[in-house]
Amino acid sequence: MPDIRRTKILATLGPATDKPGVLEKLFYAGVDAVRLNFSHGSAQDHIDRANNVREISKKTGRRIGILADLQGPKIRIARFSDDKVWLDEGQGFALDINLSENAGDNTHVGITYETLAREVQQGSRLLLDDGRVVLDVVDVVNGRINCTVVVGGYLSNNKGINLLGGGLSAAALTAKDKEDILTIGKIQADFVAVSFPRCADDLNLARKLLADVDCYPGIVAKVERAEAMQKDVMDEIILASDVIMVARGDLGVEIGDANLPAAQKILISRSRELDRAVITATQMMESMIESPIPTRAEVFDVANAVLDGTDAIMLSAETAAGKYPVQAVEAMVRVCMETDKQRAAKTSKHRVDTYFKRKDEAIALAAMYMANHSDVQGLVSLTESGATPLWMSRIRSGLPIFAFSSREATLGRVTLFRGVIPIFYEYKNQDHVQLNRDIIALLKKFNYAVKGDTFIITKGDLTGQEGGTNALKIVTVGEGLIPE
Repeated sequence: MPDIRRTKILATLGPATDKPGVLEKLFYAGVDAVRLNFSHGSAQDHIDRANNVREISKKTGRRIGILADLQGPKIRIARFSDDKVWLDEGQGFALDINLSENAGDNTHVGITYETLAREVQQGSRLLLDDGRVVLDVVDVVNGRINCTVVVGGYLSNNKGINLLGGGLSAAALTAKDKEDILTIGKIQADFVAVSFPRCADDLNLARKLLADVDCYPGIVAKVERAEAMQKDVMDEIILASDVIMVARGDLGVEIGDANLPAAQKILISRSRELDRAVITATQMMESMIESPIPTRAEVFDVANAVLDGTDAIMLSAETAAGKYPVQAVEAMVRVCMETDKQRAAKTSKHRVDTYFKRKDEAIALAAMYMANHSDVQGLVSLTESGATPLWMSRIRSGLPIFAFSSREATLGRVTLFRGVIPIFYEYKNQDHVQLNRDIIALLKKFNYAVKGDTFIITKGDLTGQEGGTNALKIVTVGEGLIPE
């Protein structure tokens, strides 16, 4: 069997991938899922990109997941009359809700978030443009937030505002997000990411609004607020979602860069403990926007995320707007392939002392432990919901997990699970011997199996029934009733 990469790669689509032939090259380079960033582009742009992904999926035979990323409540300054200003350290500068949209200069600028003046006080620290400009609040007078510049530099139109330590109350779902959900319903995305969630209610609301347009994707919680790192809040958000995204941009601004590495490890570890998938995102190979090769620091960053146990790593502007989108994916593939081979990426004690309440969960984890301690080349899960391969993928292993399903939604869902490969299979009979033969035939067709290879197969006595996994079989190609 060829080496199979376990860590998934999520690439953001944009103008760079719209160029002829680029998207298809990303497929062959190894991308596992794509991101539609609703902070940019029109509804039709996203629909067209999703359609292109599905067309190339059919052409290449690779099921690629589609993640729609809602913009959320990005709190921003307004605009400057000359587009940008220079701020000196120590000077005064104000954020003023009463100022017109284009009247900013190097003494003040308007703001789009009306309640900001009620949520800050003397001594609050505001970070603009992802922390490149830092302001300390002096006082607030009639909606005007008077500040002192702590870290100066250029400040241009519409830059974001964060409050150090968090605490801003903006709702996670904006009017724009609710409008975009209508578009996502047309696209039928596999995943939808909710920006800046504060609690489970934000995620539950997104799930309801999507169900209202007959769309049932996996919900991705983007952890971007400092409050979300509190233990009780973190668990609440993780359990209300299907996937956690470690969104290191705004999160790093709110909690401070020095605290970000530990936060990443905590989020990945806790998400895996609670049986949720994890995406690590933001600036993973930022230099490749302009350069055909990554920096050594970026290589280490990607490798560390893999060793932490992330399911997927995400490219943002590197593929959406960069000069080298295909090379960026190829570079990630190389780093992931080598890091996946390290012992730390393949050993696990996940839930070894846990009592299992569900038979299908017990089967999934028993299969993984058996595979990790015997001469097996891979695992096959016949799955309706995707739950069994998810549970399997929580245990670190060097072995591939093949998710066989006739449900397109399930095949899309597993595209982000670490080590899981989606394969379309339509159940045509209940004969278990023939079922095993069909499975091995498909694995051979895709060059995943040769004579002598052994696979563990999990399935239900009644195939096609959700939650019914209750059987575990071990089959070897060319032995017994399984032909070569």
